[in-house]
Amino acid sequence: MMAMFRSFVSAAQLRQQQQQQQQGQQSGAVGGDSLESQFSCPICLEVYHKPVSIASCAHTFCGDCLQPCLQVTSPLCPLCRMPFDPKKVDKSSSVEKQLSSYKAPCRGCSKKVTLVKMRSHISSCTKVQEQMANCPKFMPVVPTSQPIPSNIPNRSTFVCPYCGARNLDQQELVKHCMENHRNDPNKVVCPVCSAMPWGDPSYKSSNFLQHLLHRHKFSYDTFVDYSIDEEAALQAALALSLSEN
Repeated sequence: MMAMFRSFVSAAQLRQQQQQQQQGQQSGAVGGDSLESQFSCPICLEVYHKPVSIASCAHTFCGDCLQPCLQVTSPLCPLCRMPFDPKKVDKSSSVEKQLSSYKAPCRGCSKKVTLVKMRSHISSCTKVQEQMANCPKFMPVVPTSQPIPSNIPNRSTFVCPYCGARNLDQQELVKHCMENHRNDPNKVVCPVCSAMPWGDPSYKSSNFLQHLLHRHKFSYDTFVDYSIDEEAALQAALALSLSEN
């Protein structure tokens, strides 16, 4: 029954996407902005680059944007959260053809640019660069005289334990290691775990890639309060669980 329901939902989503693409074809000459947004990746919000589509739900993403989802055991579509088979993700030739066919005005200079070339044009468009330079800078609502702590560990970017590549966020670390160190037999210390308050900087994982894929499917920043110790975190989780039940 559930399989029939998912099939029905997927078919409906595919029809909706096809209708939107047909509307884009009809309005492409006059509605450039909506055309560009229609062919934008839901993850990076830029025009598709090497688009791929998930067969089960027909959602399309940039190939690089979807790559981290393909590294986990049971991937979910980033848009609809439906489970999918990573072996059934294919290059979207139809979308690539449309990207090469349609034009939209640049958000800076208004020059009509083929969608497939929009990214490279925007990166070199002086008008877009001026707009970005003129964006309001963030300022705190209330200035503070408190000193900025300098002893807080960096838990946002990490160093590859194999080759020393720096400034990798958690997803980039997974992608980098899968692409460059898949067959490396060396035991290494997990840089994510060692940055945590409870981490052991001397513990070496015997299978670091499997550890990355299974242990670090989410960002700790979303769920962890670093200001409390492990016992306090456990007690807080138990209290929250009891209050919800």
